[in-house]
Amino acid sequence: MSTEKTSKKAAYTGLFAAIAASSCCIPPVIALIAGVGGSVSALSWMEPFRPYLIGLAVVAIGYAWYNYYKLKNTDDCDCEIGEKPRWFQTKGFLICITLFAVVSIAFPYYASIFYPDNKKEVVIVNQSNIQTLNFDIKGMTCASCEQHVTHAINELEGIVNVASSFEKANAKVEFDNSKTTKEDIEKAINSTGYKVTGKKEN
Repeated sequence: MSTEKTSKKAAYTGLFAAIAASSCCIPPVIALIAGVGGSVSALSWMEPFRPYLIGLAVVAIGYAWYNYYKLKNTDDCDCEIGEKPRWFQTKGFLICITLFAVVSIAFPYYASIFYPDNKKEVVIVNQSNIQTLNFDIKGMTCASCEQHVTHAINELEGIVNVASSFEKANAKVEFDNSKTTKEDIEKAINSTGYKVTGKKEN
């Protein structure tokens, strides 16, 4: 039945759109869990399309649900008695697709739970060694991006405090320059896939 195929395609389209809506945030977490670095922010260009992708996901999955109930109401006329529906025609399939889509769309809001607190306790021997720099960063698009940058910087020795902001597109870093250099910090940020475009004294 063509309606069944349309419903299946709509469900998968909605799921794909939901995942794509958070594609800028998912790779960094996967990289963290896998213990690898690299240009995990390569999909950050999709962030401006997030509202449209969410809209597409809602419409597509909503259409799949509409088709499900439409088919259910005509089952007695169109289907043979005792015919077992295929998996993608069941309510369970649509519930799974819908829940997975919701989890994917909401990912940027809870992604921070995957980033462990790796801030180290720094013993300040000489206060004159403490330096604060603002790093301008290109590519951050959400709170998950902030967590990724902060986590990478805190891996270094001598980091006193880090305040990353995707809205301001920067990271304010307080560090002991006898243990860590600004070049080390820039390298750590760039290793996440985001790009340092400038730095200045606070």
